[in-house]
Amino acid sequence: MATAAKLIYPHIVKEAGYCGGKASIQDTRIRVNNVIWLHKRGYTPEQILIEYPDLNLAQAYAAIAYYYDHVDEIEAELAEDDGWEEEHERRKAEYLAKHSRP
Repeated sequence: MATAAKLIYPHIVKEAGYCGGKASIQDTRIRVNNVIWLHKRGYTPEQILIEYPDLNLAQAYAAIAYYYDHVDEIEAELAEDDGWEEEHERRKAEYLAKHSRP
C-alpha cells in the first residue's frame, strides 16, 4: 500500500512552541506571514532581504513557496494580525479620549 509523500519545505518550521505554532523561517523567528506581507505589497525577494537582513534568498523564496501552497492558512494569519492592529488603535483612541486634558 503506497502512502502519500510528505511535503517538506526547506527552511520552514511549523511546530508548537516556535513562533506561536505559525509557519516560520527556521532559526530566525521570522514568520512566513511577515515575508508575505511584504511580498503582497510588491517587494521582490531581494527587497525582502533588505527588510530582513538575517534572511538569505533561499529562505525568502521558501516562504513565498510555502505561501502559495498554503494560501488560506497564511491569509487567515494576515487577517488576524490586521484585526489585532485595528483593535489596538481603537483601544488607544479610547484611552486617549478618556485621559486627554480639556
